Amino acid sequence: MTGTSSPQKLSLFALTAMVVGSMVGSGIFSLPRTFGIATGPFGAIFAWCIAGGGMYTMARVFQSLAERKPDLDAGVYAYAKAGFGDYPGFLSALGYWTGSCIGNVSYWVLIKSTLGAFFPVFGDGNTVIAIIVASIGIWLFHFMILRGVQQAAAINTVVTIAKIVPILIFIGILIFAFKADLFRANFWGGEGMPDKSLFEQIRATMLVTVFVFLGIEGASVYSRYAKERSDVGAATILGFVTVTSLMVLVTMLPYAVLPRAEIADMRQPSMATVLEAVVGHWGAVFVSIGLLISVLGAYLAWSLICAEVLSAAGRTRDMPRVFGTENANKVPAAALWLTNIVVQLFVISTYWSRDAFAFMLNLTSVMNLIPFFLVAAYGFLLVKRGETYEKRPDERRRDLIFTGIAVIYTLFLIYAAGMKYLLLAAILYAPGTALYLWARLEQKAKIFTPIEWVIFIVAAIGAVVGVHGLATGYITI
Repeated sequence: MTGTSSPQKLSLFALTAMVVGSMVGSGIFSLPRTFGIATGPFGAIFAWCIAGGGMYTMARVFQSLAERKPDLDAGVYAYAKAGFGDYPGFLSALGYWTGSCIGNVSYWVLIKSTLGAFFPVFGDGNTVIAIIVASIGIWLFHFMILRGVQQAAAINTVVTIAKIVPILIFIGILIFAFKADLFRANFWGGEGMPDKSLFEQIRATMLVTVFVFLGIEGASVYSRYAKERSDVGAATILGFVTVTSLMVLVTMLPYAVLPRAEIADMRQPSMATVLEAVVGHWGAVFVSIGLLISVLGAYLAWSLICAEVLSAAGRTRDMPRVFGTENANKVPAAALWLTNIVVQLFVISTYWSRDAFAFMLNLTSVMNLIPFFLVAAYGFLLVKRGETYEKRPDERRRDLIFTGIAVIYTLFLIYAAGMKYLLLAAILYAPGTALYLWARLEQKAKIFTPIEWVIFIVAAIGAVVGVHGLATGYITI
């Protein structure tokens, strides 16, 4: 095992595939039902404008920081540390890593739920058999990734292309089957659905839009592997535009082929059920196959990202240094082992969850909100200080607008998440600080600054309240 080695290099196409592969996972296949429950086409248009606009500003922040701070690798974690100090940087790494682990669990749940439509033994993805099969899959991927990042990235590129095809065919069929009268009937909410304010409709979609946009930072996380530093920003924007177009079409077109009440009552993955209603049973089989390819590809990409974030924190000694080591194939093996152990434990925990997929999706989103907020805030600080703008000061006003909107958007998402998921996040943040203490003791460094003590105490109080909520039934999973 070695602490440093020459990194393998990835092209613009491979980095873009990493972004697309990370974003197009389980979320896009659940969009029809998730949006159908929350809103009609009118509310969906507003929701996507807010989510797309907000995440576009985040993409521009990642692009700008990749160009202006080329020395910072594994973006999400490194930017938070550079802007706000050691402990906030650690919390960003912990939140992003933990959220990514939970996201990987949601992939396995949806795979088994998809198979459950054909093989009842898998149920909704949280039966004993489903957990056993998912566990086998976790460790098969684990040992494949240990053979090398370059090989895994090449497989991800092929899988990314393969999984986009079924989504494009789904979109093409629904465009052909488009019924304008049905779309108009659904537009303002549809019959038989609860009457909610537009704000509540939009708020109900925010966590799922965060989930489906996760991966937008994939190229930034893998910045140290880029052949050209400029490829990181370009891959981020290309991936964002491609995937956003697909997600909006997958959300909106079902309203033109089925009543909203039917869409809201569908089994997940609802994209398969929609196509089945339009073309027959083969449509469900076709989309289900595409979903399995998509989710397995996304799982591969996110396994790489999880390990890389933990490894980057280990290399800079903000996590225990063992996680910064690599094996002979230049893979952060210790980080990968811990990642998959955590994924395994969460997979087992789904046995006690009433709606495992929805719960894992929402918790994944919440765990990523703090890291995203800190990245946006760091970008805003750079602009306000004028740092890195000495050569091109004319870009400062533009970036001030993008970073300002990104900060407001991420704060709105934290509000939209609600207290339940924020308390659940605190349950994971507070005990996870043990890794930070381990790292600080290794360095014989001061544990916390005064402001960091305040942050830790707030997280600890949140964790205690969260545990009490779970014990009393106030918070359910």
